[in-house]
Amino acid sequence: METTQQNNNYLINEPIRKLLPKFAIPCVISLIISCLYNIVDQIFVGQFVGVDGNAATGIIFPITVIGWGIALLFGDGAAAFLSLSHGRGDAKNVGKTIANSILFSFLIGALLIIICYSFGDSILYLLGATDETIALAHDYGFIIYIMIPLALVQATLGSIIRADGSPRYAMFAMAVGAVLNIAFDAITICVFHWGIKGAAIATIFGQFISFVLCVLYLRKSKTFRIRLSDLKPSLKAIKPIIPLGGSSFLTQLSIVIVTIVNNVLLVRYGAELNEAYGSTVALGAFVVIMKLFQIVLNIAIGIAAGAQPIISFNYGAKRYDRVKQTFKYVLLWTFIITAVATLLFELIPKVFIGMFGSAGSANAGVQIPPDFYMGFAVKCLRIYLSLIIFTCIQKACAIFLQSIGKAALAIPMAIIRDVVFLIVFSATFASVIGVEGVFWGAPAADILAIVITAAVMLFVWKKLDPSKVKGVSLTDTTLSDIKTIKPSKKGVIVTIAREHGSAGKYIGRLVAEKLGIPFYYKEMTALAAQESGLANEFISDINANSPHIMHELYLSTEVVQRAIIAQEKIIRKIADNGSCVIVGRAADYVLRDYKDVVRVFIHAPAAYRIKKVMEMYGDTEQEAKKSIARSDAARATYYKNISGLKWRDSDQYDLSIDSSIGAEKTAEAIVDYVSSVTLHS
Repeated sequence: METTQQNNNYLINEPIRKLLPKFAIPCVISLIISCLYNIVDQIFVGQFVGVDGNAATGIIFPITVIGWGIALLFGDGAAAFLSLSHGRGDAKNVGKTIANSILFSFLIGALLIIICYSFGDSILYLLGATDETIALAHDYGFIIYIMIPLALVQATLGSIIRADGSPRYAMFAMAVGAVLNIAFDAITICVFHWGIKGAAIATIFGQFISFVLCVLYLRKSKTFRIRLSDLKPSLKAIKPIIPLGGSSFLTQLSIVIVTIVNNVLLVRYGAELNEAYGSTVALGAFVVIMKLFQIVLNIAIGIAAGAQPIISFNYGAKRYDRVKQTFKYVLLWTFIITAVATLLFELIPKVFIGMFGSAGSANAGVQIPPDFYMGFAVKCLRIYLSLIIFTCIQKACAIFLQSIGKAALAIPMAIIRDVVFLIVFSATFASVIGVEGVFWGAPAADILAIVITAAVMLFVWKKLDPSKVKGVSLTDTTLSDIKTIKPSKKGVIVTIAREHGSAGKYIGRLVAEKLGIPFYYKEMTALAAQESGLANEFISDINANSPHIMHELYLSTEVVQRAIIAQEKIIRKIADNGSCVIVGRAADYVLRDYKDVVRVFIHAPAAYRIKKVMEMYGDTEQEAKKSIARSDAARATYYKNISGLKWRDSDQYDLSIDSSIGAEKTAEAIVDYVSSVTLHS
């Protein structure tokens, strides 16, 4: 226990101003490198092909984002699963899940290729291509498609490699690909004059090299090994990682939706600028603006994401003073960086627009006047990015909510600005004032989103009051009633799962008394708190704090998973100590590999349980029904999160018993069963 606490001490004791950069800077660098592929292409295409080339690459952008989202779904999910498996001390079989995350990334990437090639230009028109841009979009996209499966595998492996304890290698693999992309852009476009096809070739070459480097890493992975047999498709193996990577996927999906809607709006209203090249100018300007937006947003997200481990651990330890201090630093640095970016965008927008080119040709080779394009792009840049401070702060708040386990709030906050407000305002304003309305939709969405986010954050912030945390000092993150594992001897271990209101906890204590062995319920969470450095109250109330909806998302958050891992470690230590009775916390599954374990499930008719809850807690009948429904749902979700199995499935237990016969008789029946089992073993 002391070793674990010492490993976590720096998260509690090291000054935040020194701790945050250690986590945030690598995260920011990784996100910036991931942007380089597309942005470098955009710069070369804009400079040497023209604004119509930028518009064409923007049409392909949603497809690449879908691929990136899939890679994050499997990559971030597998990375989290790997980390959690190590925390549980149960990483021996993790290879199959890692292998399937890689395999499914490849298979879905292959499916994307089939769809893109099968539907051809029809998809491009659906994504916003016009007669002016279709040829360039076709030339660029039909080359980019080739690498999609391997690019998805590379991105998936990048997350896994970082979780395996080699973040520098993951960054190296990405950086090599990005540098080669830049070099080959210069060669294919400037020397060979292959135009937009050259940009696509340079991109897939860089991606392929990064893919090779990531695959080579598998030969020397530190904490897992993949066998050929692990590569057999298994939905069971992939199931645990879906909720863990789901939020990353939803974020990328929201980008896809917004981009497609904006592309369609720009094509529809862009022609009003000029019949010959208006929509091309609008699309080209939007693509450039989005690249600038992406750079700033990724820096802000990197800061907030880097702070996640610090915030999560201190929240679980109920060190709310450090939680608040960390997030204040996140907001401060986000504000400074976005304020500087906003100032630069407003003062010298031509410099940024000019990086991506200033002119080109549109329909039938009609030349777009540089001043015309620059004037429109500058105006729209100043509009669209005017409140990027609000955008970045709003995203940082969503990540903060995720860090403290508020998944039910974090998911809506993560997408409300883009998927709801931005689409509605852009479409509405465009219908009233024309193509510029698409760009005015962003600041309008930013204002409404930040107001709602501020209200939510104020509500959550008030609850993070250090003075109201009972029994937790600034140097001791556990409660004062920490127990020690009780003396015992080798023998039977009885695990009890129970429906709410079935008197399972009381029956478990009776069984322990009759057998003369230790009983663990509240003591288990106190020991887990001591093991992890988290607060006793936080661990004890995991199911109580689980929201009515999005149970699985809540349980998949980092801080809750840390508490679950601590509990599982303690359950194993208790079992290693000797014979005992353990109530709750999926102990039957945690001890699945142990011998001499009797797994009991206690249930009772609804009417009996309602009456018991009314007697125990003074609830009304309606309150008792709601309490039972909520508690049982939380326990079922917790069990499924731990095991992937159904909590009430009698096949998982050695004995399933109805406690309505009375607590004493139920305890006697369990003792008789345990005695018969041990007698014949």
